[in-house]
Amino acid sequence: MVSVGQRDYYEVLGVGRSASPREIKSAYRRLAVKLHPDKNPGDKAAEEAFKEAAEAYSVLGDPEKRALYDQYGRAGLKGGPSINQDIFREFSDIFGGSIFEDLFGFGDFFGGRRSRSSVRRGSDFRYDLQITFEEAVKGTETRIRIPRPENCPTCQGSGAAPGTTKTACTTCDGHGNIRYQQGFLVVSRSCGRCQGTGQIIPSPCKECSGVGQVQRDRELSIKIPAGVDSGSRLRLSGEGEPGMRGGPPGDLYVFLEAKEHPFFGRRDDDIYCEIPITFAQAALGAEIEVPTIDGKERVSIPEGTQTGTIFKLKGKGVPRLRGHGRGNQLVAVRVLTPTKLTKEQRQLLDRLGELIPPPADVEENADKETGFLGRLFGSQ
Repeated sequence: MVSVGQRDYYEVLGVGRSASPREIKSAYRRLAVKLHPDKNPGDKAAEEAFKEAAEAYSVLGDPEKRALYDQYGRAGLKGGPSINQDIFREFSDIFGGSIFEDLFGFGDFFGGRRSRSSVRRGSDFRYDLQITFEEAVKGTETRIRIPRPENCPTCQGSGAAPGTTKTACTTCDGHGNIRYQQGFLVVSRSCGRCQGTGQIIPSPCKECSGVGQVQRDRELSIKIPAGVDSGSRLRLSGEGEPGMRGGPPGDLYVFLEAKEHPFFGRRDDDIYCEIPITFAQAALGAEIEVPTIDGKERVSIPEGTQTGTIFKLKGKGVPRLRGHGRGNQLVAVRVLTPTKLTKEQRQLLDRLGELIPPPADVEENADKETGFLGRLFGSQ
């Protein structure tokens, strides 16, 4: 039972008698934050005001008690309200279940969740792996070596020397928390001696110095699927840092970077390349061999082919990671202009120039596309 001042509860919270439950809760929240003993250490007036606000909210925040108070005043409350664990659950509701449970340990004190947990999940690791253009397109399997902490083989991760065990911390009696009175509140703090674990190690393991983990190199086999690209990542579940005190391990994320190829380029699931042909092949037509990621393919060049003409080799691109089939290979041709001519070649070209007049409208016949990639992907 907490007996405080006799002021009207509505006056204590600073709200009118017609205030809604939300307005009452909001008013109490503001006062609780403002008057909390942690914010006003040693201030007895603030502590008393904090108690008074708690008592007022314990009545006005309860519809049944509020109805009795509105009709009969304090006399209708059978001697006055008692502030018990219910009011602390109200604190938890108002502050999102975190401040009063984690900071003051009410969750553990009143049978709720533990305010401190010694179980911890291991951290995730990142590994950057560079692969070739071909490996990204076709997929591969490789091995990597990563340094990471592992449970100590001597103490099996306990941190205690073989033949010994951990003992309960005498400072916190094995609870991991130390409670003390602050005003009418029971405050809970993590034990500094055992770091909140509730246990100490009288005889630490010599190999890991009581940590329970040692640094080791671990070799892993990585299967890289066909169709990955720079920026792709692979997740290896459970291959990260081991968890502490029974917690689950973290994961390993492998980030891939594909090297550039001297001949092929790539855009999404398509591969592209540029092939030079002679003036005669372009004018008369020809059949040429084009390199692909799977080997050489024959491509027919029709008569009158111009520089920048694109040929599509269906299904010769990159396998699709999320779906079936493959992309295409786009082949752009470039007509080579001879730079060193023999006397006979020059005479033949002079004669050809006389037989083939220049275009009448240069602007109309000019290639509007500029740049290889613009021609290659502009119309795709």
